[in-house]
Amino acid sequence: MRAPVVIDLETKKTFREVKDNKDLGVSMLGLYNYSDQKQYSFEEKDLPKAFPLLEGASIVIGFNIISFDLPVLQPYYPGKVGDFKTFDIIDYVKDSIGRRLSLNDLVWATLGKKKSGHGLLAIEYYRAGKIDELRSYCMDDVMLTKELFDYGALRNEIVYLNERGKVSIPTNDWKKYLIPDDADHSHLTLPF
Repeated sequence: MRAPVVIDLETKKTFREVKDNKDLGVSMLGLYNYSDQKQYSFEEKDLPKAFPLLEGASIVIGFNIISFDLPVLQPYYPGKVGDFKTFDIIDYVKDSIGRRLSLNDLVWATLGKKKSGHGLLAIEYYRAGKIDELRSYCMDDVMLTKELFDYGALRNEIVYLNERGKVSIPTNDWKKYLIPDDADHSHLTLPF
């Protein structure tokens, strides 16, 4: 059975240093696999170990993965990351309300939780060789994204705050992504 995975990645550089996503470099990739209900983290040197999990997923879920995470990952992956079936929460929110919101704003309003830091902090951890802190930060984002997705799938909404209070974003169709998939949609590009 194929099941979803949730991903997040951290980079080695900032957009102040490079102009293109493909040049940012991956310092850490975090992944939650619904199939075995386990968390995984991969440093740059270990990224090939993540590819079978991505390729075996029914869908890759994340927050800003289409515009950011997957293009950053592309130089490491021998196939086309654009071939992965994806669900991007930030794009869903933008399509629903006409603007983008941060992961922190959504998890705060919906779950009452906050991110453990910001992306520049992850780069500082990487540059200081604080790999355990980097891994923890990355996995915190993975699990917050998973919790937000699960909340939306189970409760048919996520929420954000505006000047009047909480505003609902309907998520009635998110449940379908949690249904195990028997079909072989594989797009394996690696020689297994």
